[in-house]
Amino acid sequence: MYGTMEDGLETPFTAPNQPPKQSRKVPCRLIFAIAAAVVGSSFQFGFNTGVINSPGPVIQVFINETFSERYGLLTSLALNSLWAFTVAVFAVGGMIGGLLIDFWSNRFGRRNGMLMNNVFAVVGGGLMGISQPARSFECLIVGRFIIGIQCGLSTGLCPLYVSEVAPKELRGSLGVVNQLGVTATLLLSQILGLPDVLGNDRLWGVLLAVPVLFAVVQLASLPFCPESPRFLLLDRNDAVGAEEALNVLRTTTDHSAEIGEMRAEQQSQPLVRTKLIHFVQKRSLLQPLAIAVVLQLSQQLSGINAVFYYSTDILKAAGLGLKDASYVTLGVGVIMVLMTLVSVPLMERSGRRLLHLIGLGGMAVQATLLAIMLHLKDEHQWASYVSVAAMLVFVVFFAIGPGSIPWLIVAELFSQSSRSTAVSVATTVNWAANVVVGQGYPPLANLIGNYSFVIFAILLVGFWTFTYFFVPETKNKTFDEIARLFRKKTGEDSSPEMREKTAIISNGSEATIRTTL
Repeated sequence: MYGTMEDGLETPFTAPNQPPKQSRKVPCRLIFAIAAAVVGSSFQFGFNTGVINSPGPVIQVFINETFSERYGLLTSLALNSLWAFTVAVFAVGGMIGGLLIDFWSNRFGRRNGMLMNNVFAVVGGGLMGISQPARSFECLIVGRFIIGIQCGLSTGLCPLYVSEVAPKELRGSLGVVNQLGVTATLLLSQILGLPDVLGNDRLWGVLLAVPVLFAVVQLASLPFCPESPRFLLLDRNDAVGAEEALNVLRTTTDHSAEIGEMRAEQQSQPLVRTKLIHFVQKRSLLQPLAIAVVLQLSQQLSGINAVFYYSTDILKAAGLGLKDASYVTLGVGVIMVLMTLVSVPLMERSGRRLLHLIGLGGMAVQATLLAIMLHLKDEHQWASYVSVAAMLVFVVFFAIGPGSIPWLIVAELFSQSSRSTAVSVATTVNWAANVVVGQGYPPLANLIGNYSFVIFAILLVGFWTFTYFFVPETKNKTFDEIARLFRKKTGEDSSPEMREKTAIISNGSEATIRTTL
């Protein structure tokens, strides 16, 4: 039975015949807050990742024409290099945005940081939109760079906000909404990018200006949502503000248990914000940071961005015509959305670790199969169809685990004092790997041809092994419980300082005791 709009939506995890006072509901105001965050953040990332793929040949003609008008003819090699730079500059901007996350999220807050980030979206989207009528490929490149900064910030700010406003029992499921926003707008960019829609020589400028609309929607909705209560209490020491935020985001009025859990985390964390140097000095911080970084690399170096950026070229290499390749690329987006929806309930039932292992293992098998089929396509026609199927199944396994889990788990592995710094580092690594794949895949494919996916398969096996041995399960654990797990593994939890803090916690309120056991 689903609740009313005022009561909130009851989740499918509620056990039958459970007393009403214990039912787990997702308040509509919490759903609204997460949706407002996703629209101006994840939507931007997904749309701008995929938007350049389908209209790419048309935009390359534009670049060639406008460059030639001012500077003389471009050689084929120079045009390819300029186009590769236009594609990659988005990820360079993302790296810069990733570096800014720690400063931005703590200076302005999680919610207000997202609101201010829309300046980059409006400026970047506007420059890309006017590049066509202004006959300026420079505006296109600068706009891609600026929107990249916006997306770099978004990929850290949105998961931070969602993880901190969601209750721990739903943190995984609601955290997947971030990736759902990415996949939905990736699909939207592919639909709008079709030649029959906006991906033609007359309307591609309008296509690239769509991010401005996402910014407008967030600017109109997010101000009505509360700041992260965890940020208010632990970073701003605003207990009243945190209580008011929880009143908006929860269905109950008694928040003593949740406030107690936050207080316990406050007692166990350093009194000053963790700096990057502290991650090197303390093994209890270095271990989860290493896990966060490797998980981000497992996403980017899996080969998925080769599929996103160059899926049309890969499918053409498999023997499909340009039109058929464009529509199969659209099918990739549909599969991403559907499988991300499937992963929402699985996240709390199966856990992060198991889903990531399934995803990485399946991708390794499909990458190997794709490489073999691409090699055989010239000799056997059926190999072309199998290679298309392998690419689609490859995307299925990506959506199950590596698509969402690295963004979700990096925010879960750290306490409040170190979370934003860790997210900033992990996000920067993710975007740096994005640049490597975006720039490195075309020459790699030219060098070793159809065997390029063998390298991705080898990397995926390595990431699977690392996940199996080193990544803990974070399902249904508080942030403090996860942080204490690493302190215990490194022996820091038994230090005199930590024993003293544990004693302080244990002498606290009943709610605090309950949430820290």
